Amino acid sequence: MSNQELLWEEVVPGGGHLSFRLRRGTTLRFTDLDGGANLSLMLYRADERLERLNLPDTLKAQHTAHLTAGHVLYSDMGRILAAITADTVGWHDPLCGVSDAAQVAAKYGPSRYQEDRNAMHRNGKDSLLVELCKWGLGWRDLMPSLNLFSKVVVNDGGYFEFVEGHSPAGGCVDLRFEMDTLVALSAAPHPLAPAGQYQPGRVGIAARHTGVAGPEDFCRLSCAENQRGYANTELAFR
Repeated sequence: MSNQELLWEEVVPGGGHLSFRLRRGTTLRFTDLDGGANLSLMLYRADERLERLNLPDTLKAQHTAHLTAGHVLYSDMGRILAAITADTVGWHDPLCGVSDAAQVAAKYGPSRYQEDRNAMHRNGKDSLLVELCKWGLGWRDLMPSLNLFSKVVVNDGGYFEFVEGHSPAGGCVDLRFEMDTLVALSAAPHPLAPAGQYQPGRVGIAARHTGVAGPEDFCRLSCAENQRGYANTELAFR
């Protein structure tokens, strides 16, 4: 992506949240600046927000339980909202959702804006709701999120287990957007992150115009279902 013209860049502080619209053909590079970051994403079709990211279909169509380069993100209409075109981290969690206020308070102690100002302890659920409300969305529009930079495995007892130290400082992942998309994100801690000091990592974002997938794109060709998904997506932009 380095040869493409930079459109804009931003740093999301640890625990921060953000939302924006992206045009089809834009690629975002997310970079874990400090190591150990978590970035929860929700995606909606920009011009028809009833169409949104469907993680169960995303996993089922590609026969996987985690996401990395070569995978795509399906909407609930069988279209492809975005594709993971590069990834130095290798595993991103699509299963565990976001933290809530009770979880964060139990792990890190009480915290309020009145005392702590911008250092207050934020959680993923409330942070994403703040962003969704800016676009006329709300509680009923919450859905499973993709947690970039986080790895969760199933242990021998059959329980989810958070893998500490998975994402190094400088780890990055590229998402190329195949549709005009509304993006909401939160850098609050992962719901299974261990208790201790509240110190979520910063995430850098760099946007470039790269164009959409070509006929020989490796995300398109990674499985037969993705070829059908791209054909379905391109019908919407004839």
